[in-house]
Amino acid sequence: MISRKDILKYAEENYNTVSEHLWAKSPNNEILRHKHNQKWYAIIMDVPKYKVGLDGDDIIDILNVKCEPDMVLSLCEQKGFYKAYHMNKKHWLTIILDGTISDNEIYNLIDLSYELTN
Repeated sequence: MISRKDILKYAEENYNTVSEHLWAKSPNNEILRHKHNQKWYAIIMDVPKYKVGLDGDDIIDILNVKCEPDMVLSLCEQKGFYKAYHMNKKHWLTIILDGTISDNEIYNLIDLSYELTN
């Protein structure tokens, strides 16, 4: 199962990106962004399950990435993917980091998001 730490390591090794913590009230939420244009390409957050449409108040880790609108619609039909929490739901996708989605698929979506925001 991919972890927050795995994603941060991937971003640093592949894109020379170090996460940023922008919100004092949400110290576990961190963004990954391009150095040259400052655009975000990924956000890792911990949120209560109900924030993404799941039952319960348990805190879960999620990853938001940018995708093409058709891809967002298609992926949201699969378990583990949701319309983006706290982002534009047409262009951003939420991935639950619970092992439902393979590490490789998550890395591919990070790569796509990086390219789309470049």
